[in-house]
Amino acid sequence: MNSPIFQPVAVLFLWTMIMWVWMYATRIPAMQKAKINMDPAVYTKDDLKKLPREVQWKADNYNHLLELPTLFYPACILLGIMGMGEGWNLYLAWGFVILRIIHSLVQVTVNVIPVRFGIFVLSSLCLWALVIHIFIHVFFHH
Repeated sequence: MNSPIFQPVAVLFLWTMIMWVWMYATRIPAMQKAKINMDPAVYTKDDLKKLPREVQWKADNYNHLLELPTLFYPACILLGIMGMGEGWNLYLAWGFVILRIIHSLVQVTVNVIPVRFGIFVLSSLCLWALVIHIFIHVFFHH
């Protein structure tokens, strides 16, 4: 079964992996430049504080892509399986993904927290709507 709602899921999967590459492409050279010893007997999480904040922003964003989207993925899979992966649910899923990509770009470049938070809230509202649609369908459509 292939539902249109799986397309935004696939895009967010890919975006998360792009951020993974961007994170390591900036973090590893920064760690080398800061002469951070990667020996587990010596290394501590405090060593990461030696990295420039712009480098750490990429890692922070990668972590964010593994938080709220963990609810988005199963929501879209459920909607697709239930035959509800089109129309408003599809638009909301695309809205979530587009807003998460914009959130990433803001966070890893200028990192203006009020702007980031506004984008986060809008993406969260998209996810809320998807979750509510699932809830209504599961409990009130027999």
